[in-house]
Amino acid sequence: MSLESKRPEFGVRKSRRDLLKPDCTLESIMDITPNFLLERHLRGLLLDLDNTLIPYASIEDAPEVMAWVSGLLERGIQLYLLSNATHGRVAYWIDKLQFSGVGLASKPFPGAFRKAIRGMQLEPRQVAMVGDQLFTDVLGGNLAGAYTIWVRPLSDNALPHTRMVRRLERSVMKRYAKRSSS
Repeated sequence: MSLESKRPEFGVRKSRRDLLKPDCTLESIMDITPNFLLERHLRGLLLDLDNTLIPYASIEDAPEVMAWVSGLLERGIQLYLLSNATHGRVAYWIDKLQFSGVGLASKPFPGAFRKAIRGMQLEPRQVAMVGDQLFTDVLGGNLAGAYTIWVRPLSDNALPHTRMVRRLERSVMKRYAKRSSS
């Protein structure tokens, strides 16, 4: 089930108080289908790795993710892995997933987001950033002008500082929900 907000027109930046607000919240990347993307005029996805595509620190095969990736690529959707994980971890998954990406991306700083979008030869409004963290994935995607999709984390086995940030994220999302219901 999707909880969408009204997206500002391209070129109109989100207000500072909305920079952590995703354009859409989904349970899983599996909810992102070619039709979902077509309805939103999206032709590319920037994808976080840990706890978005793959459980944190996992190196196990992920046949469901591989099938999802193949289905999107077959439909002409461009994919790019944008992760703060190490280069080695990202290289391992890039090899398995068969699309480009970068590790140690310094999210939420928008440089890597913009470089990836330029590499896709798309406009920011045609690309969605998909991730499980508001303070890296959503903030960086919003700063870069991309459509932002926040997905529920795949697991709780994150680093201690990430668990602390998750509490802040819940507080931020409650505020957004309270504001939108007013």
